[in-house]
Amino acid sequence: MEKLSEWTTRIALVLILVVVTLPILLGYAWLLISTFSLRTFGLMPVNARGELGGFTLRNWSFLKDPLIWQVTINTLVFALGITVGVVFLSALAGYALSRMSFPGRRFTLTLTLLLHAFPSITLLLAIYFVLRWISAVPIIGGLLGYNTLGGVTLVSTAMQLPLGIWLMKGFFDNVPWDMERAALIDGCSRLRAWWAIILPQIRPGIFALAIFSFIQGWGYYSFLIPYSFMIDQTRSTISTYLNNMISTTSPVNYGQVAAVGLFQLIPVLLFFLLAQKSLLRIFSGGTKGAA
Repeated sequence: MEKLSEWTTRIALVLILVVVTLPILLGYAWLLISTFSLRTFGLMPVNARGELGGFTLRNWSFLKDPLIWQVTINTLVFALGITVGVVFLSALAGYALSRMSFPGRRFTLTLTLLLHAFPSITLLLAIYFVLRWISAVPIIGGLLGYNTLGGVTLVSTAMQLPLGIWLMKGFFDNVPWDMERAALIDGCSRLRAWWAIILPQIRPGIFALAIFSFIQGWGYYSFLIPYSFMIDQTRSTISTYLNNMISTTSPVNYGQVAAVGLFQLIPVLLFFLLAQKSLLRIFSGGTKGAA
């Protein structure tokens, strides 16, 4: 009887999982089929006469456009810039909040958590004025101001920092104090102990945060911020390139739109498949020592 109950539970869980994931799987199936079809009727590829068939590589003709490769490079630079910035700054701030006692520490932790709760869209106007102000600064304005790849990278890095800081603090909290004390007694400075002793102990956490930051930079953040603060197409990202293909005044080639979407998705899928175990560790930072 117990065995029957166990099998019933398993079957119920599998059915729930299938029902929840089926719409997502169907969406990806349509994306894949559409990229190689003239048009589709549901999930069925059809030709001009509405009959089964109509397979084509015409939707991938955008690969001949030099702009797609330019925006791909821009997206890669954007995602890598976010990754390096988030990991480095989060590791410094997370260490300070985990290991050091200073006035305002608890307030800083609370403020960091509150900042993460703010949707980025509510800050767009304020960010615009900040970037315009930076643009007026000599030299720096041309690198980090409005309508620059550096500017949108800086903004997107700041958007991801609150979560990164909390995650790094969780990993630092799990590193025993004895290792750091021994290094300090042997003459290490706090900075050297952080670099040579503590960081190697949280390498899985650093790797997981880097993966998460790269995926966010390649996907979600590569549209909203660049679309809002860059007007030069040659400096844009794949997401904004894709958005420009959808016009309200002319017919949309959804097969080509799907092909560009799949083109953008391929690096993320490969990256995730190669590093999914490390990515799943991102929530394994403990709570010992939390404020």
